[in-house]
Amino acid sequence: MPIATFKDWTLTTLEKTFGLTQVWQSDLLDTWQKMPCKISRTDKAILLKFQRVLVHGGRGWNETELENKFISPVIMLADIDDDKVGYFLERPLSATIGDYQMSGIVDGMIATGLREPNTPLFCLHEYKRSIENQGTPDAQVLAAMLVARELNQHNHPIYGLFVVGLVWNFVVLEGNNYCISHNYNADGLEMFNIFKMLKNLKSLITVDTKTLDYPSVSLLP
Repeated sequence: MPIATFKDWTLTTLEKTFGLTQVWQSDLLDTWQKMPCKISRTDKAILLKFQRVLVHGGRGWNETELENKFISPVIMLADIDDDKVGYFLERPLSATIGDYQMSGIVDGMIATGLREPNTPLFCLHEYKRSIENQGTPDAQVLAAMLVARELNQHNHPIYGLFVVGLVWNFVVLEGNNYCISHNYNADGLEMFNIFKMLKNLKSLITVDTKTLDYPSVSLLP
């Protein structure tokens, strides 16, 4: 059985191999982007502080700095973690999909579980600059989302995100259709839209997982 890492794929090869189709409009993505969300004055002040640091030095950061000084703090501020769902970093993810054993390390994932991830529901990959990394950011996160879908064993949509420098793109995978959002630039007012989508993600996941029994799923490659 061929073994393929997330970095081995492009959107074209994923589409041809697994019968995927990129769609340019998604009701699920539209709903996610338009969901109302109040940002408290405290959270707004914290986001602006994070943003100032990003704007001043972010273009010179490496991936680890980008993740630790901006991406993860913003996600944690969105209050994802509870006793059933958590945000996990640098976790291995693998599954057999069709004729391929697919595996890799996911920069970030939201999954059921408290101390260890069980069922993955959201995948994140981040890049300093797209030309400095193996693979492409959109294909790498989509490959991870396919593995997450395989491990779910439920017909729920999978959510994703890839970050290239200061630009964020959100992704939804529903059935064999996937849709990528427009660019959200974290150095401007869209920072607040990014935060709203992250904060609303919790309610989307809660809806999608309300019937799950939180099975233990091994994520080791």
